[in-house]
Amino acid sequence: MNNLASLFINNLLPILLMAGIGYLCGKYLQVQAKSLSRVIFYVFSPCLLFNLLTTSRLNSADLFRMMGFTIAIVVSVGTITFLLGKMLKLTRTMLAAVVLCTMSMNAGNFGLSLNLFAFGEAGLAQASIFFVSTALMTYSIGVGIASLGKASLKQSLVKLFQVPAIYAVIFAFGFIATGWQLPVALERTTTTLAGAAIPAMLVLLGLQLQQNQRTQNIPALVLANGMRLIGGAALGLVLGLVFGLEGVAYQAGVIEAATPTAVLATVLATEFDTEPAFVTSVVFTSTLLSPLTLTPLLAYLGA
Repeated sequence: MNNLASLFINNLLPILLMAGIGYLCGKYLQVQAKSLSRVIFYVFSPCLLFNLLTTSRLNSADLFRMMGFTIAIVVSVGTITFLLGKMLKLTRTMLAAVVLCTMSMNAGNFGLSLNLFAFGEAGLAQASIFFVSTALMTYSIGVGIASLGKASLKQSLVKLFQVPAIYAVIFAFGFIATGWQLPVALERTTTTLAGAAIPAMLVLLGLQLQQNQRTQNIPALVLANGMRLIGGAALGLVLGLVFGLEGVAYQAGVIEAATPTAVLATVLATEFDTEPAFVTSVVFTSTLLSPLTLTPLLAYLGA
């Protein structure tokens, strides 16, 4: 019990406290999430990914193994959720919302932070590959699910190529392949901005949770939370072995697979009118419940 408490206090409580600061800023200072979100989206996140990839020691085999694992997690959890949702006879729109919630894990502001605290820079580097892979899938498959057929393949691709993080990854791979290095001034600028990414993401999480709306569909809420927190963890533990993840890669991959629903799911649900109030409730409840599943998971993984 003491070990679990220590794991929670050292790894999860800092995340909740920083998100709590964002929540209070939104409630009492009327700080708007949109401006901070755009700075993170266009500046902090690309710098973070570029810095992580160019300074890590991951080889191509490690990269593709983690990417394959990520794709398998997202597809598996989405498929199982879809089948369970059909058994519950959810409406088409609600079923799409539930699947969107379970396939959109918070691998960014929550997962990157937790892996950094629990497993250090090595865990953060592995988690960044998971994060990039989920971003690619969210802006392609996720848009398709949220739109329920309203968005064309062309529109989905346009959304994908509007994500600055994608270009940061491309540039990073170019630098890795050629051995180039940034000039000192640019390197220090990028590193400093990268350092601001995670705390800013957690404050943003609190700002966005402050806008939570309640839902009355309890069966769908239970399914979404269960599959995201418990189903994601179970699939991560099994598929991590299938894909041959070892050491910190296995630890980081499993933790990322078990993170709560991403705030981005709310953005997509609102954009395409796919039960946005329900999706926001899942983001809120899964974030609050996540310490109950992630703390013992950290203990099992030997954090």
